[in-house]
Amino acid sequence: MTTVALTLGGMSCAHCARAVRDTLGTLPGVTPQSVTLGAATVDYDPAVTSLEQISEAIREAGYPVLGHHDPAA
Repeated sequence: MTTVALTLGGMSCAHCARAVRDTLGTLPGVTPQSVTLGAATVDYDPAVTSLEQISEAIREAGYPVLGHHDPAA
């Protein structure tokens, strides 16, 4: 598993965070660890789902992905 921290835009309430968490939960090989306003940390299996697929799913849910980084760095 790989862990990535995402910076997200357009989030303004708990409903937004819940929508992102729900979206991430539908992706195979992806486990959301933390979703807060403007940020999400997820574990994912890159052999199953790519970071681009994760980002696209979040964008399709209505929230732009502004960046990502390794949370351990």
